[in-house]
Amino acid sequence: MRRLLAYAALVGALGCAACTIDPRVRLATAMTSHLICSQTFVAGQNPDQVYREMVLSMPGMQRADWALNYAVDPARREVRATAGGVFANRAVYREGQGCVIVPDGAPVAAAGAAAARPPADAAASLLPAVAAPGIVAPVNERLAAAIDGAFAEIAGAPLRRTKAIVVMHNGRIVGERYAAGVGVDTPLLSFSAAKSVVNALIGILAREGRLTVAQRAPIAAWHAAGDARASITIDQLLRHTSGLALTQDYSGFDQASRMHFLERDMAAFAERAPAGAPPGSRWSYSDGNYVILSRIVRDVVGGGAADFVAFARRELFGPLGMASVTIEFDAAGTPMGSSYLYASARDWARFGVLYLDDGAVGGRRILPRDWVRYSATPTPGADLGYGAGFWTNRGNGDGARRRIAAGMPADAFFAGGVLGQYVVVVPSANLVVVRFGISDDWPDFDVEGISRLVGEVITALPPAASRGARRVANRRSP
Repeated sequence: MRRLLAYAALVGALGCAACTIDPRVRLATAMTSHLICSQTFVAGQNPDQVYREMVLSMPGMQRADWALNYAVDPARREVRATAGGVFANRAVYREGQGCVIVPDGAPVAAAGAAAARPPADAAASLLPAVAAPGIVAPVNERLAAAIDGAFAEIAGAPLRRTKAIVVMHNGRIVGERYAAGVGVDTPLLSFSAAKSVVNALIGILAREGRLTVAQRAPIAAWHAAGDARASITIDQLLRHTSGLALTQDYSGFDQASRMHFLERDMAAFAERAPAGAPPGSRWSYSDGNYVILSRIVRDVVGGGAADFVAFARRELFGPLGMASVTIEFDAAGTPMGSSYLYASARDWARFGVLYLDDGAVGGRRILPRDWVRYSATPTPGADLGYGAGFWTNRGNGDGARRRIAAGMPADAFFAGGVLGQYVVVVPSANLVVVRFGISDDWPDFDVEGISRLVGEVITALPPAASRGARRVANRRSP
């Protein structure tokens, strides 16, 4: 009876029929359990703070706050969440693969061989050391003021909750700052900044000749006679012009939300989406495109989670010295490359450095020549300024104009994620600026703030090294 009353209360509170409320409530408990599990057991954050800041910043979650409950089990390393005592979901931590959502009472698949593989070794990096172990104080007062300003809350404005800022100039960190509970080694959640990492992995496979961006996506189910999806290319998936009917509006009823929180096999769900428009005809941002790309990468490099992890560490994270990375996988063993990758702010800066000189580091080519130009080239119809896995100012869309007006240079491009995750690359200034936080400024996530910060950083620092000097700086030390 108590459960029936709780369910009735939920229905009344949200003002809709039971048949339509159930998916949203289940989604809410799945999201709650997953975010708290990952932030607690991967990033080492306080679960109550994670709930207050991150979970309740997601669309619609504050309305459900009165009914949501969660319990953290440190011994079993799992989190169970309910709404009104029903609709239970839990997320379980698996060594080496982060957390996975498991319906209450269902068994948990083992992490497998991926967990046994050691993390990337920072000592084997092709990059020279980017900083000493301790926090790097800003090199001058103007830089310190710019960084401090990005941490400051503004009266009457949405909360910024900046957690980390790292400024890397001419190959060295010249200033950084962290919020309480976050440090130089703390893994930070990417959200959609993970898409830029998928871009790099696709680029590596293209350099190796194992695929091309112009080829049709190798999804067998799409290649039946007469299937409108048969001509979808890898380029169109990278640019969100696949035409797949994979809605993403964070309503709780959209396809992307269901894929993330209610589906065991996210890639299979995304691959079943029908054609909503002819491939290449319309830009429509959706995590489903990058979940499909993540499955393609996994299958090309061997077909298993361990194969994916080994490939990413050997070809990308290891050469860059990114030793803090955790990639999360769904229950079917597909990397959740659209949204769920953890790395420290310094490691995100190392990732940005790869894109400063067309994907070469330490005398070794990681990405194909001109891959950076390709990635930052605007996609027609993407008015917010999107390339192929990166947001970009190299166009004339409204988003690029706003960012440029606020201070971010016209040649800049960036990895970006909801709640304000930014890895900004400015080739003209030989600069990478990393900002991670939990902004509740939907849907802009303080983009004007990061644009202003980049402009202030450029003003505070001396001119960038020449292109030749950049190459020397990126060579491995003897």
